[in-house]
Amino acid sequence: MRRRAWIAALMGAGLMVGCATGPTVTPADIDNRWSGRLALTIQEDTPQHFSALFDLQGHPGAGEIRLTSPFGQLLGIARWSASEAELIRGNDRQRYANMDDLTTALTGTALPMSALFQWLNGQPATLDGWQADLSRHADGRIQAQRFEPTPRVQLRLVMQ
Repeated sequence: MRRRAWIAALMGAGLMVGCATGPTVTPADIDNRWSGRLALTIQEDTPQHFSALFDLQGHPGAGEIRLTSPFGQLLGIARWSASEAELIRGNDRQRYANMDDLTTALTGTALPMSALFQWLNGQPATLDGWQADLSRHADGRIQAQRFEPTPRVQLRLVMQ
């Protein structure tokens, strides 16, 4: 239940972001930028569904993702580098060792950040338990599913 409260807080609260002192994205990372909509479904006893607009920049080693509501309200920012990851929600900042730890804290499962960047570039990525459908990549659509370990996870992206 605590995980659900975390996700609800991230996805439902309007946030204001202050000055950041955590991981930063370098100007060279700006070329690696994507935006659009994402939907995440976690198949637990009570399935959890989340959706947001996203703005992602960087690469697996360093980057930033901003999540906003469909009405433009900033929900949160996650930044990462090789040495740490940080979640910013308003004045609340939480640090993690890496993005796997951050996404696990929020969703109960690690999301495949390294593979995500390959999928965004239209490249298949081999990742245990995950299967990505890139057949509609040219249309700006990606769908990925994790079958093992449980819980099952489905990630859908629509790029703008």
